[in-house]
Amino acid sequence: MRFGAVAIGASAGGLEAVAAVLSALPADFPLAVMVVQHIAPTADDALAQRFQRGCRLPVREAEDKEPLLPGVVFVAPADFHLMVEPELRFSLSREERVNYSRPSIDVLMETAAEVFCSALTGVILTGASADGAAGLAAIKRMGGRAIVQAPETAEVDIMPRAALAACEVDDILPLGDIGPALAGLASGAPCKPIS
Repeated sequence: MRFGAVAIGASAGGLEAVAAVLSALPADFPLAVMVVQHIAPTADDALAQRFQRGCRLPVREAEDKEPLLPGVVFVAPADFHLMVEPELRFSLSREERVNYSRPSIDVLMETAAEVFCSALTGVILTGASADGAAGLAAIKRMGGRAIVQAPETAEVDIMPRAALAACEVDDILPLGDIGPALAGLASGAPCKPIS
């Protein structure tokens, strides 16, 4: 079996933005989707439930050593870094914050880029930090695709602008166009072989 993946990162203003992207994905979306949304360390697992509303794909909080699956949305749990291991499983870590954040978008994107290479698409949405900029650059270095929300359409434009400064991206899109763009890319996305 083969599949690719999408890594989405958001911070301030991101709850609605992530929900909008996920709601545009079709029920037969063939890629694994991983989401890091900056949230308070004490938040419960309601984030996955919130994203499930309006999303045609199953959405769940990622668990340590859980295998990635195509057509499933995995959300990073509060106060844990979400990482992708070479054998296509998640690992969770309480290591130091990166860019003042745990979970960190950079941590997810950098580890996913090492595993998925050109079969990974990174998406940076609204946010108030530079988290995700280095991760998106890592995705580009490994041959993946980079999509950034157009800063003028972001509730907080700091994160999209930091990503645009970090690397040359493939697409700068208004929020409403990102989900449909991912759906279109999925039909021709390169795949990572799995056993």
